[in-house]
Amino acid sequence: MKTIQSLVVIAALALSGMACADMNKSSGKEFFDASQGKAPFSSAVRVGDTLYLSGALGIKDRKLAEGGTGPETAQALENIKARLAEHGLEMSDVVKCTVFLADIKDFGAMNEVYMKAFAAPRPARSALGVSGLALNANVEIECIAAF
Repeated sequence: MKTIQSLVVIAALALSGMACADMNKSSGKEFFDASQGKAPFSSAVRVGDTLYLSGALGIKDRKLAEGGTGPETAQALENIKARLAEHGLEMSDVVKCTVFLADIKDFGAMNEVYMKAFAAPRPARSALGVSGLALNANVEIECIAAF
């Protein structure tokens, strides 16, 4: 069922112009570009039964969620959930996340929200503090999911 859902969603996105998939047939890689070439990266890449998502910020309507790390984490996870759904996947299909924090002191605020987004058994995770994130965000989360 997930395969059919995935194909329907990908077809609908391609027809609507919201996503562009480029299949590199020799390597079996499929690249998805929701920005239509405006960003210098693919929003997702599928290799076999694995989907690699680019980092998600807590952005909605082109603005960072207000209120700091907690609300940004919640929005980033909602954005991830929506991107997974575009490929017929769910949060339970995520096997690994990497969380980047502009300030490692915000680990607790991020972790409180993060734990609610993933039921046990939770995916493997790394979390680290960085010197800055795009758009002056507090948190960025990237994920790997398996079909």
